[in-house]
Amino acid sequence: MTRSGARRANTLERKQAPAAAQAAEAARPAPAAPRNLDDPELYISRELSLLEFQRRVLEEAEDPTNPLLERVKFLAIFSSNLDEFFMVRVAGLLQQVASGSLEVGIDGRSASAELQLIHQRVSQLAAESHKLWHVELRPALERAGIHIMEYADLNKEQRAAVDTYFLRSIFPVLTPLAFDGSRPFPHISNRSVNLAALVRDKKGEEHFARVKVPDTLPQLVQVRPEPEEEQPAGNGSTELVFVWLEDVIAANLRLLFPGLKIVETHPFRVNRDADVAIKELESDDLLETIEEAMRQRRFLAAVRLQVSSSMPQKVVDILTSNMGVNSQQVYRIEHPIGFGRLAELLSLDRPDLKDKPFVPFTPPIFGRDCQEDIFALMRREDILLHHPYESFQPVVEFLRQAARDPQVRAIKMTLYRVGRKSPIVAALLDALENGKEVAALVELKARFDEESNIEWTHTLEDAGAHVVYGVPALKVHSKIALVVRREGEAIRRYVHLATGNYNATTARLYTDLGFLTCDEEIADDATHFFNALTGYAAKQDYRKLLVAPVGLREGLEELIRREIKLHESDGQGHLIFKMNALEDPRMIQLLYRASQAGVRVDLLVRGFCCLRPGVPGLSENIRVTSIVWRFLEHSRIYYFRNGGTEEVYLGSADLMRRNLSHRVEIVFPVANPKLLSHLKQTLHTYMADEAKARHLRSDGSYVRSPKVNDPDVMNAQGWLVSHQGAV
Repeated sequence: MTRSGARRANTLERKQAPAAAQAAEAARPAPAAPRNLDDPELYISRELSLLEFQRRVLEEAEDPTNPLLERVKFLAIFSSNLDEFFMVRVAGLLQQVASGSLEVGIDGRSASAELQLIHQRVSQLAAESHKLWHVELRPALERAGIHIMEYADLNKEQRAAVDTYFLRSIFPVLTPLAFDGSRPFPHISNRSVNLAALVRDKKGEEHFARVKVPDTLPQLVQVRPEPEEEQPAGNGSTELVFVWLEDVIAANLRLLFPGLKIVETHPFRVNRDADVAIKELESDDLLETIEEAMRQRRFLAAVRLQVSSSMPQKVVDILTSNMGVNSQQVYRIEHPIGFGRLAELLSLDRPDLKDKPFVPFTPPIFGRDCQEDIFALMRREDILLHHPYESFQPVVEFLRQAARDPQVRAIKMTLYRVGRKSPIVAALLDALENGKEVAALVELKARFDEESNIEWTHTLEDAGAHVVYGVPALKVHSKIALVVRREGEAIRRYVHLATGNYNATTARLYTDLGFLTCDEEIADDATHFFNALTGYAAKQDYRKLLVAPVGLREGLEELIRREIKLHESDGQGHLIFKMNALEDPRMIQLLYRASQAGVRVDLLVRGFCCLRPGVPGLSENIRVTSIVWRFLEHSRIYYFRNGGTEEVYLGSADLMRRNLSHRVEIVFPVANPKLLSHLKQTLHTYMADEAKARHLRSDGSYVRSPKVNDPDVMNAQGWLVSHQGAV
């Protein structure tokens, strides 16, 4: 280019620069207009999000990197989870439709619109699960020497063995129930597998009959040349053959209807409404009311009917018309019906097909068999336990030592789900034997644990404990135990607080956190808390504990607003919340505002999440992660950067309306720097997961890390198992 040409080009460039800048400015998106945070489009349906969680469970069954029987376990869990989804969530929507309610969900959809979408999604999930079983899992089990066969495919000797077992162990239990003018349509119990049979008499007339498949017998019948009453689990040294119990019954149905011809048989299965409404405000005796509600539960409305894909419509019509279900509640599926029964295979002695055995770690400070003086340890420093990586036994020993200690005067605690054989309740009974005052709030309204809790209530009352059944109109979901001990001339109080239940079984399956302390302010709060539960005290403020429904919501909101304000000055605002579910609209809106202010928000939400992350101008600073693997993520952790003076709270509450406004919950601070560092590292371990983490997209779907198949990526639960006691 000549010198004059260069001058002209420079002149042209200078002239064009303002125009280019103007064009770039015009192309830049305008600042986002203030969003109406009440807009339903900003929220994800709770029900559809919960189905996405079930999809994530199903993905673990699909994952070939999981041991084979663990994949079968996840398929069984997926099936059982869907049962509960229908029994609670779908049942509630059907009640809304039946009542003519105009109420809409957080996403603005009506109950009927939600039900239509649920039917589509569940049908897809059912098809995927059956394809997985028939194409992958069942063939893989066969290659491993575990054969789940059709009765028709058994050889002569195998059929003879099965038929003999039928006569000895199955036939005496069966009760065929006819349906005609003199015999009403039989009651179909919840979750039961049944056979619908059409039989023809000598006159050529067809009749309908129902045979319940007994749930008291093994659902997978082991085929052996000489069947015995008890069928021990296999051990991998021989080939194992099983056949479904309903197939054995169907093959021998002629013995139940002698003189009649079996025209056809088809399995079906029912889910019923299990969300019992308890009118406790009108009740003079809450225990009696709940016992009656449990009796009524089995007769509540059917909410889902699963039928075999081959069942003719005339048989479906008999079932639907007599059970009061419509076509949208009917799901045609391939055999078998009810994958939850596959859990029986987990008892097989095949360690080569399961996760490596895992023994929770007991911190050395507790000594051999937890025989150290736990009260002395608590006086020395606060103690944090991370279950199941760390043993639940110190919690049991805390109560056992309290029961035996002559200086202990009283034990008070809340019980939500303790299980059938509870070392916790055993410790309370020992305390009563030793003359201690024992007060227990047993939450009778803990769904699906009502009967167990009623039994424990009677046991504790008979032993002399002060038992409170709950709080009117509220569920007591908090996890707290208080031990009052005489020390010299003074009284010292010791407290255990937790994110999970006092259940030694689930403590090996769920991730939870337990906190042991004798902090005077927390102990004082605990005393006031129990006085409010057992008496008429109306405590509205606590020194350290955040308690729902009187102050938890306001306390968390204040902490989030503080984080937003501090971010305005230092630009480093950060929230990390770990929970089971996020649904509360006010909390979601506050998190949206935090994101809009520039605060980094990391949400570890195991189950459903109604917040939409990644929406420009609204939630682009929010990341939502769900981890599904070996242990059920159950701990709730709330981290606030707080301008560098970090704070962490743990507790029993998720960010749901019911937890914040309609339950008794406790969220508590952990101030010890060592423990706070431990919790922070735990959170960052979870956030680094690329093996089992799924990330929520703004459309409500979840996506896995592109590095998911890299064997070297972080698996948070795997890391925590292998680094027990390292933090």
